[in-house]
Amino acid sequence: MSYWADVVLGVIEGITEFLPISSTGHLLLAENWLGTRSDTYNIAIQAGAILAVTLIYWRRIVGLFAGLGDAENRDYLLKLTVAFLITAVLGLVVKKLGFELPETVMPVALALVIGGIWMIVAERLAERKADCARITMTVAVAVGIAQIIAGVFPGTSRSASTIFIAMLLGTSNRAAATEFAFLVGIPTMYAATAYELLKQLSGDAVSEDWTALGIAFAVSTITAFVAVKWLLGYIRTHRFTIFAWYRIAFGGVLLGLVAAGVLS
Repeated sequence: MSYWADVVLGVIEGITEFLPISSTGHLLLAENWLGTRSDTYNIAIQAGAILAVTLIYWRRIVGLFAGLGDAENRDYLLKLTVAFLITAVLGLVVKKLGFELPETVMPVALALVIGGIWMIVAERLAERKADCARITMTVAVAVGIAQIIAGVFPGTSRSASTIFIAMLLGTSNRAAATEFAFLVGIPTMYAATAYELLKQLSGDAVSEDWTALGIAFAVSTITAFVAVKWLLGYIRTHRFTIFAWYRIAFGGVLLGLVAAGVLS
C-alpha cells in the first residue's frame, strides 16, 4: 500500500485531535476507504498530536514548575493535578466496567451533531458572563469528568467537552479555558497512550509496518503543531461557532451515508 495513505491519516489526526471537531469521526470515514489500521498505529499517530501540543506549551509548562515559589503557579498546578487524577481514576473504573460506546459511525455521527448544538448553546450562555480567565476548583473537577465523558462517547471530542464545560462554569475567557483544557490533556493523553501501547506491544505491534507508522507519526506531529497554533490565534478574536456548524454538517453527512448504505 502506498505510504501516501499514511500521510493522509497523519494529516487528518493532526488537524482533528485538538480542534473541537472529533478526530474519531474523521478517522472512521478515512479508514473506510484507506483501510483499517492497527490499534498500535492509531495510538502512534495520536502520540504525534500530543507531542505537538507539548512543544507548543513547553515554555508554559517549564514556567509553572520553575515558579513553584509563586502561589498562583502552585494553585494552577494543583488544579491541573486534580483534573488529571479525576480522569485517571474514573478512567480506570470505566475501563474495568467496560462502559464505552463502540467507535462505529452511527453513535459517532450522533455525538458530532449533538455536540455541535451543545457548543452553540454553551458559547451563547458563556458570553452572558463577565470575562474571566480564572480557573476555579469547580472548573478543574468538571474538566476531569468531561474528559471521561468524551472517552465514553466517541465523537464527543475531548477538547470540545473540556473547553465548553470550563467556559460554562466560570472561565468564560476562551483562551484561558482552552489553555487549561489542553494542558490537562497533555498528561491525560500521554498516560492513556502509554497504557494502550503497553497492551499492544505484546500483540500485533511485533508485525507492525514501522515505516508507515513513523511517517504517520511525523505528519501528525507537524500538522497538529500548525493546527493548534492557528486555533490559539483564531479564538482570541473569534467564537467557536464555525466548528459547531462544521460538526453538525459533518455528522449529518455521516448519517446520510449510513442511511444510503455507503457506511455501516
